Amino acid sequence: QVQLVESGGDLVQPGGSLRLSCAASGSIFTLRTMAWYRQAPGKSRELVADITMDYIRNYAPSVKGRFTISRDNAKKTVYLDMTSLKPEDTAVYYCKMTIVQRYDIHSANDYWGQGTQVTVSS
Repeated sequence: QVQLVESGGDLVQPGGSLRLSCAASGSIFTLRTMAWYRQAPGKSRELVADITMDYIRNYAPSVKGRFTISRDNAKKTVYLDMTSLKPEDTAVYYCKMTIVQRYDIHSANDYWGQGTQVTVSS
């Protein structure tokens, strides 16, 4: 009933930039915290950045100063602007949203996107 669709992953050279987007659709009452995670081959999934309903942002130390998370509630979309990309940023990037649905406004659930591949290589 809720779907998250990501886009923007690509092959980019070191030092380059990319913008990832993740749009939610379905029976949504409230969008709470939105986040981006990533998973590199052979590694566990890790939090990259998140943003609360009050626009408080949190970043992993490895991306702080290079990545920016933002949200557009009207479009039900979260963005991740990535600059100064490094080969170690190569991973599948996943968005996650904590959502309150219209038919059950007393509970919130986490929803994940399908992932988008980011490859940083020359």
